[in-house]
Amino acid sequence: MRPLSTPELLDVWEHGLSARPFEQAVALLSVASPESSPAALSRVTIGQRDTSLFRLREWAFGPELVVQAACPVCHELLEMVLPVADLCPLDNSAHIPEVSVCVEDYELRCRPPDSEDLITCAALEVNLRRQTLFTRCVIEASYQGEPIGAEQLPSSVVQAAIDRIAAAEPLADIRIDLTCPACEHRWSEPFDVVSFFWAEIDAWARRLFREVHTLASAYGWNESEVLALSPMRRQIYLAMAEI
Repeated sequence: MRPLSTPELLDVWEHGLSARPFEQAVALLSVASPESSPAALSRVTIGQRDTSLFRLREWAFGPELVVQAACPVCHELLEMVLPVADLCPLDNSAHIPEVSVCVEDYELRCRPPDSEDLITCAALEVNLRRQTLFTRCVIEASYQGEPIGAEQLPSSVVQAAIDRIAAAEPLADIRIDLTCPACEHRWSEPFDVVSFFWAEIDAWARRLFREVHTLASAYGWNESEVLALSPMRRQIYLAMAEI
């Protein structure tokens, strides 16, 4: 995987505006990892996918994240700066092909979900989506040594399997522990790197196009010429153009 150039990042943004988050994630990784096909990247586990997105995000915007959250009790807005490494160790390369679950005479072999699973289940009703997603992640199941289908598993066994998968790949469900400075309420906030990174890309792209418009209007340069300038030179020209 390699960093994305400015034109590449703009191109992914443009083509991904109407895409769903998991499609945006695969699109970003497809450009950054030309050695892998989109189909292969869709079969990477969510934890591995998000680790790669954290690395790509650090290359694009730096090693810190500005995270905002509203207190669910008093609605105070919190803002904090977090190092990327605090949320995701970028040296993590562990691959979790499958996990085993043994409970109540049931034995299961399961795998963590991937983007292909999310794409397949996206159009389904919420309860059916969860059931289908779990079924897709069950490689093999048996009760007292006899094979059974995933749909035959009792809810307690299903939950045990889900908990085991989550424990095996914690980076698929990242949470930030927060304390409100106003009312001292404590809670855990989920962090979705896909939506966070895409929101940053969207804000960056729209700001960059405004800069292109300003410099093109002032100096007659085309988009490629403006984008070829280093960020520092672009800001110097913008300051002069806006005097």
